[in-house]
Amino acid sequence: MGVMLQAFYWNCPADEGREGKWWSYINFKLPEIAQAGFTSLWLPPANKAAEWNSMGYDPYDYYDLGEFNQKGGVQTWFGTKTDLLALIKSAHTMNLQVYADLVFNHNSGADGQEVNPLTNQMRWTKFTPASGKFPRDWTCFHPCAYESWDGTTFGDMPDLCHRNPAVYSALIAYARWLLEEIGFDGYRFDMVKGYGGWMVRSIMEMWMLRNNAGLKPYGVGECWDSERTIYEWLDETNIWSDNPVGAFDFPLRWRLQSLCDDYGFSLRNLPAPGVLLWDRPMQAVTFVENHDVARSSPIVNDKLLAYAFILTHEGYPCVFWQDYFNYNLGQPGNPSGIEALVHAHEHYAGGATQVLYVDDNLYVMQRSGAGQQSGLVFILNNNATWAGVAVKTQWNNTSFKPVAWRGNADTGIPQDKWTDGYGTTDFWAPPRGYAVYIPN
Repeated sequence: MGVMLQAFYWNCPADEGREGKWWSYINFKLPEIAQAGFTSLWLPPANKAAEWNSMGYDPYDYYDLGEFNQKGGVQTWFGTKTDLLALIKSAHTMNLQVYADLVFNHNSGADGQEVNPLTNQMRWTKFTPASGKFPRDWTCFHPCAYESWDGTTFGDMPDLCHRNPAVYSALIAYARWLLEEIGFDGYRFDMVKGYGGWMVRSIMEMWMLRNNAGLKPYGVGECWDSERTIYEWLDETNIWSDNPVGAFDFPLRWRLQSLCDDYGFSLRNLPAPGVLLWDRPMQAVTFVENHDVARSSPIVNDKLLAYAFILTHEGYPCVFWQDYFNYNLGQPGNPSGIEALVHAHEHYAGGATQVLYVDDNLYVMQRSGAGQQSGLVFILNNNATWAGVAVKTQWNNTSFKPVAWRGNADTGIPQDKWTDGYGTTDFWAPPRGYAVYIPN
């Protein structure tokens, strides 16, 4: 499926002194991003928010991408509409897809208060955006004549009522506009527990038309919860859908955090069911960090163990910008960084996954290969010294070479291997590290 790059982190424009210039900065980094092997970018919410220096998760004017003078300026915190269009155009020339972050649960920054006659409460629900598109009043928010039930709320921000035909139609039109006119290729749906899955399904099933060609969007939902809740949301959202949406694999992320940070974590837990990767790999978007968990519950130790896992297994892996660039885990040209793992994913990690061996401290897996991807063998070592085990692979009389590896304070290089007539050989990995082998 490729490898996604989350092309932002919380407060990134301020932290890097690029207020109003983040789109241009990503554009500048695109050659490096494409060279590394990434295939898509997830951008933060592009529309004007309640305040100028906002990450966009408090949407005000959906159609102001940085061209109207409101909420503190013309440009958004990330740049102008012109900057955004240039970024998307450049990404497409490098065969990178671009995903928009849709915040459809709540709004903020209203221009005035008004009384909701159903509750006699005064609320900030009067929106008169400068774009002139999708103006809103109390009838657009919960509770209203169309629905009193409301899902998960976000602070005291008013929640949109999608059952109001005017709201539903406006959001459908906005989603279509983002793909057909702005050039996005898909969506990341924010906080999907706050509204019905049918809203997401309605967007995902639409045929879009761009450059006289039809296209269907890609979609992934943020259902930050247990595996059961995520599965229920996927079932509700994808029922009878001809373009199913995926979900971020939060249960796997917590498991990977334990792998990296918890002393004595047993590797037997890795292949256990209860995560999307094993139960629904076609719908799993795997990740190590994102803009939320990196602030609330970051992985502290040996993070590349987690990246090695998601970039060799099934699912659609997502790499976090801050890890790749700011924390220097990308390591371009180095077999001990994320770039080498992305290369392994794109060229070799195809086909079904088979766990060949697992105990408390050693885990060995093979990918069978598919199409142009030859397959691979992945070894994860939780011991304090080099460790390995003999396993029976699907490849008989085949030479193997390592293409990515890393050990904790050990710079040794794994040896080339050769399987016998039964497909058996011993694979080794560095202490508290990993190795990725490919068949020659």
